Amino acid sequence: MKKVYLLILALFFSSGLFCQNQRDELRFSDNLRPISPKNIFKTEGYYNWCSSIIKGDDEKYHLFYSRWKKEYSFYGWLTHSEVAHAISGNPSGPWEYKETVIQGRRNGKWDAITAHNPKIKYFDGKYYIYYVSTNLGDNEYTEKELVETAYVGYSHPNWAILRPNQRTGVAVSNSINGPWKRMDQPLIEPSGPITTLTVNPAIDKGKDGKFYLIVKGDKPNETRFIRNQAVAVSHSPLGPFEMQATPVIDYLDTEDMSMWYDKKRDYFYGIFHAHTFIGMVSSPDGINWEKATEYSLMKKVIHFEYGESIKPDRLERPFVYCENDEPQVVSLAVKKGDESFIVFIPVDSKKEIK
Repeated sequence: MKKVYLLILALFFSSGLFCQNQRDELRFSDNLRPISPKNIFKTEGYYNWCSSIIKGDDEKYHLFYSRWKKEYSFYGWLTHSEVAHAISGNPSGPWEYKETVIQGRRNGKWDAITAHNPKIKYFDGKYYIYYVSTNLGDNEYTEKELVETAYVGYSHPNWAILRPNQRTGVAVSNSINGPWKRMDQPLIEPSGPITTLTVNPAIDKGKDGKFYLIVKGDKPNETRFIRNQAVAVSHSPLGPFEMQATPVIDYLDTEDMSMWYDKKRDYFYGIFHAHTFIGMVSSPDGINWEKATEYSLMKKVIHFEYGESIKPDRLERPFVYCENDEPQVVSLAVKKGDESFIVFIPVDSKKEIK
């Protein structure tokens, strides 16, 4: 009888471990397809960057992304970026620009200068654009000075004020087409696992009804230039958010987290860019994160369907668009020479996604 009891106990624990392992079995790197010209979103006279996709009630796909005029140089993302809206009949494109929805507000607001890193979400009957902005504090400035700051880049004295003043905020609307109401204050200040700034927002709602917000900041007590990822939790998509003590990533310099809750697998997933690859992390509860089963999703190379490939100067801002809890598209920002554009890599839905 004792042997039977031990056998049942062993089967119970082994099945529990099996189920636990099965919950993080999402793999789709082998399902990434080569791209065609329709999967590239480039705009004449602009740098396109930072993509986020949602399907509207109109059965069309809506892209919210960052863009800024090329005349301000690539560093103009910190001074002149705006959040724009494009539409397509397919989440992998082609996309058509519709309108600009958020710009720097000026006039002493927390989001006076630039609008960047948008993430579009739909929660409980409303649309939310989470975005990043900055300001120059009480310092007076002219538009000419902002252009000069963009041209000079990191070494301009204003950069030392603009960078640490970056914060994540949110705009809300009853419609995907606006109007968008912005909050008077940013959502969260740096604390706990991050310091200096809160940028690269990623958010989703868990099965417990709480909202999990990941933001990036500098790594505390670190002399090197290393960024951490942290998570904060709220009962509302508008906050207040409580920063959690456990970092999402503190073992590698990473940026640009995009996160989603997978209802089918009952797991949270996050995609990010590191210096040499696009990676994934996962979590059973939105708070405790580890390297995902498929930690390295892809190398920083773009493959075309006619057989060629390019290695961009920069490949960043990954985003995964899902339908019915299955990845459909991986979008990424590409910089090659003086061009920057967004690519939309289709995920082969005919192949089994584990």
